[in-house]
Amino acid sequence: METVRYGAEPSQFAELHGTAPGKGTALLLHGGWWRAKHDLHQLDAMAADLTDAGWRVVNIEYRRIDGDTGGWPQTLDDVRTAIRTAAPGAPSVAIGHSAGGQLALLAGKSEGLSGVVALAPITDVPRCAAEELGEGAASLFLRDDDPAASPLRQLPVGCPHLVVHGDADVRVPVLHSREYVTAARAAGDEVDYVELPDVDHFRLIDPAYEPWQHARRWLAARFG
Repeated sequence: METVRYGAEPSQFAELHGTAPGKGTALLLHGGWWRAKHDLHQLDAMAADLTDAGWRVVNIEYRRIDGDTGGWPQTLDDVRTAIRTAAPGAPSVAIGHSAGGQLALLAGKSEGLSGVVALAPITDVPRCAAEELGEGAASLFLRDDDPAASPLRQLPVGCPHLVVHGDADVRVPVLHSREYVTAARAAGDEVDYVELPDVDHFRLIDPAYEPWQHARRWLAARFG
């Protein structure tokens, strides 16, 4: 594992696993409602699993809220800079969970990625604030409504993507993904959607459980 810095702030770094080129580059973006107490180690097991499968993995840390100088648009700026610094070759796929799903979808649009895997993604930040999700995190992340912060309002993404969501998710309601997928397809995006019964918010990111295998199979079918 190699650590690469893309800025001077403590959280502006990424961990690189595996060797290039492999099957391609997987850009991992953790969740945690953009809060500083959650970090890239949420996805360590996912990084190991993808590395074992032949991917070069870039596990990205970024500035968050709660004293980490993050928020909108700084956090997405970090993700974009990290991707450019890592210089992934094709194919390059962003894989994000929850708030990381929001960042992955936005990066997929702006960075010309080959694909996106969004696991229980946040797709509409003002809606999350209005529904008081994440213990007020959405309002701290986005203080003034900006449509550029919400993947739902930035369609089409312009690259194939997979959305996976469990119907037992109480952190990000599955209805958000259902409505996002409908809108993305109407905008012309190629979107595969998997809705899993009795699956909660966090089981999606644990390679020990079946829900993660939907992402693995989608990656294998598209990129070998």
